[in-house]
Amino acid sequence: MARLKALALIPALALAAGALTACGEEGGQSTAAGGVQLVASGKLTTCTHLPYQPFQVKQGDKIVGFDVDLVDLVAKKLGVEQSIVDIAFENIESGEAMNTGQCDLAAAGMTINDKRKAKFAFSDPYFEASQALLVKTGSPIKDLGNVAGKKIGVQSATTGADYAKEKATGAEIVTFDDLALLEQAVKSGQIDAGVNDNGVLYDFVKTNPDTTVVTEFKTNEFYGLGVKTGNTALVNQINEVLKASVTDGSYAQIYQKWFGKAPTWQPGSPAAG
Repeated sequence: MARLKALALIPALALAAGALTACGEEGGQSTAAGGVQLVASGKLTTCTHLPYQPFQVKQGDKIVGFDVDLVDLVAKKLGVEQSIVDIAFENIESGEAMNTGQCDLAAAGMTINDKRKAKFAFSDPYFEASQALLVKTGSPIKDLGNVAGKKIGVQSATTGADYAKEKATGAEIVTFDDLALLEQAVKSGQIDAGVNDNGVLYDFVKTNPDTTVVTEFKTNEFYGLGVKTGNTALVNQINEVLKASVTDGSYAQIYQKWFGKAPTWQPGSPAAG
């Protein structure tokens, strides 16, 4: 899929009075605190792909979510406000969005892996995730061990898609452009099951009790914020914010806000076994 979705530029953080520290400007770009070059003056521009609740989702005229709140911390440190651009995930995963200056960073519930690291830089890990299996409540499907002839849904260009293609032997893999389409296809019975990250699927079943997550697959994935290769100034600022968010408790507060429980893993913690 190469379709570019409608762009939505939505301020996610009101600029705190007196917090503006951005300085020199060249054309549409500017230099923020820490010497970080921004693609748009006075803004930290974030690329994402909606919806990916609870990481990024549109509520009214605003985009909110776990990722949004974390990036707001980075924007605050830089003395600017965050603006969010909704684009196709393929354009994020390929690195095109960052490398062509559409945005300063990508926050899209995106797993750090070698394939993506070859195309752009990542921040330190900020979220631990695993793949999971979503089915309709009462479904006989409990894992991917015996799904031959079944329709298994995945989201385009995701690690879940790669996992299902490898593990769901004999199944028909049905690819969807975004998470919401995948979830609704399971709910309606269009497909027999769906594979995606555990955080978003558990969030979906909270308000859709006719669906359930029957198992997780310990893929030991970690999300990172994507940045154009070579933009070490921004990567350093992001990593400092992540460390500080653990120390001052803001990471735990944001996690509690969006997941309704305390985090079992925080930035800087070792990987789960």
